[in-house]
Amino acid sequence: MTTATPPSSAPPLNQIGAAAWAKKNLFSSVSNTILTIVSGLVLIWVVLTLLIWGFTQADWRVIPANFRLLMVGRYPINLIWRVWLALGLIVVAAGLSWGVLARNSRLFDRRGLIVLGIGAAALVIVLALLSDPISIAISLGLLALLVGLAFVGQQVGKVVPTFGNWLPLVWLVAFVIGYSLIRGFLIGRPVKGDDLGGLLLTLLTASVSIVLSFPFGILLALGRRSDLPVIRLLSTIYIEVIRGLPLITILFASQFLVPLVLPPYIRTDRLIRAVVGLTMFSAAYLAENVRGGLQAVPRGQAEASKALGMNPLLTTGLIVMPQALKAVIPTMVGQFISLFKDTSLLTIIGFTELLGIGQTILANPQFLGRNVEMYTFIGLIYFLCCYAMSIASQRLERQLNSSGTPTVAPAATIDP
Repeated sequence: MTTATPPSSAPPLNQIGAAAWAKKNLFSSVSNTILTIVSGLVLIWVVLTLLIWGFTQADWRVIPANFRLLMVGRYPINLIWRVWLALGLIVVAAGLSWGVLARNSRLFDRRGLIVLGIGAAALVIVLALLSDPISIAISLGLLALLVGLAFVGQQVGKVVPTFGNWLPLVWLVAFVIGYSLIRGFLIGRPVKGDDLGGLLLTLLTASVSIVLSFPFGILLALGRRSDLPVIRLLSTIYIEVIRGLPLITILFASQFLVPLVLPPYIRTDRLIRAVVGLTMFSAAYLAENVRGGLQAVPRGQAEASKALGMNPLLTTGLIVMPQALKAVIPTMVGQFISLFKDTSLLTIIGFTELLGIGQTILANPQFLGRNVEMYTFIGLIYFLCCYAMSIASQRLERQLNSSGTPTVAPAATIDP
């Protein structure tokens, strides 16, 4: 007698309409109904107040009059093409990543349409603020390039599924080349760090700090779990000391104390010292996030790899660390978002990043009293950048979860 076990299948999805969902979640009782109505009225009042203020009372002329300063600061006008070229490299990497990560799904799903709508709204605002037709044409061309490369990346991901493993290298190459172009390390005369400002300086400092703090944080996490007492003690001391200090203290120390301990013939750039401070601060917090992921990996994984004859380096790099990083993607991205927002503290030590250039503009007598408009625009930029990082991490997390789902075993047969 042969008995075939029916294949397991996922439970059916519980799909309900909008009216049924609202009745279940918003109007399920008298108290919930009252709370929903009151909350809705308050929300409508807030939105209408903001819209009335934005379209009738606000004076937005301060934004287009200083748009270039907000974007690139005092970057030389005749070298703006370097910034556009670097942005093009980032768009290439973003388009390919978008397509490869969405190779098994629709390119424009519901979340993708929301992101595209927000991006289109941001682009409309940017185009409205740009008075240069060349800049408008370049912006539209970069948007078309992003969507086109997304479709190309989707096809490449279907043909070569392992191409996704090379995306970090693609981003690293695009970032290094783009940064070298902006600073003038490859073509033309170099640009000083003090000439960078606005959103450009914010993105550069945040990107460099994120890229450098990631491997540094992993090494600190491994060092704190090391069997060598000296390495474990030094890693623990570093993490606890840095976590016990405010970021502004570390930034001041990197600006004023580092030159005192260096020899007189060594002079580092102020921007490099600021990036070092941000990297040191973020690496300590990132190390604890990674250490939490390492503790979440079952010990049986490492013991099984040792039983197969793998050395500790291969065990950590190929077995333990990928599972640990996958488990802490949300916390790591949260740390990166926090680091991106912490770059606003650079204005305290004399840098004109996005918030600093905004304060400089507001100090101009011509734009006195336009604080709300300026800070609203700056806050919108921060929100768009942070939301884009959040969406990218969620898509990456879903992709890793779907790729790591175990396959269902074939039907078993029982013979008498």
